[in-house]
Amino acid sequence: MGRRAFTLVEMMIVVAIMGILAAIAVPNIIAAQRKAWRAELAPNVEGIRTAEVAYYAVFDQFVSAAVSPRTDTALGKQRVNWVSNAAYDTLGWGPDGSVRGNYTVEAADADFTVRAKADLDANGIPSVCEGTLETTATLMTTPNTY
Repeated sequence: MGRRAFTLVEMMIVVAIMGILAAIAVPNIIAAQRKAWRAELAPNVEGIRTAEVAYYAVFDQFVSAAVSPRTDTALGKQRVNWVSNAAYDTLGWGPDGSVRGNYTVEAADADFTVRAKADLDANGIPSVCEGTLETTATLMTTPNTY
């Protein structure tokens, strides 16, 4: 007659293997999640950058825009609704839905800088993405990687 049950040793080995796999997988999943959250920044910076270039082509000036939708001190991983802002409305830009970061534009006569920030691990050091007239959106700092 054959054996019908697992031994305690076999069960402990299975549990140990599952623990090792979980210890490897969970940090990678969290890091991938934060990377996906940060992925919002570059396309939005590119959208604002494109709107600035188009606005300049018509009106021969760039538009400055204050930090929106929240200040640097209020950054976090929670999504917030976009707050309509006269400068972004002038550019004709707004995000598709809510955002995790904040966005600002510093304009000068011949150039502008679009900056996006997001602090997804709430450590007080935000990830920063920037774009200018000459440079596409570039992730400047990424402290939220593990």
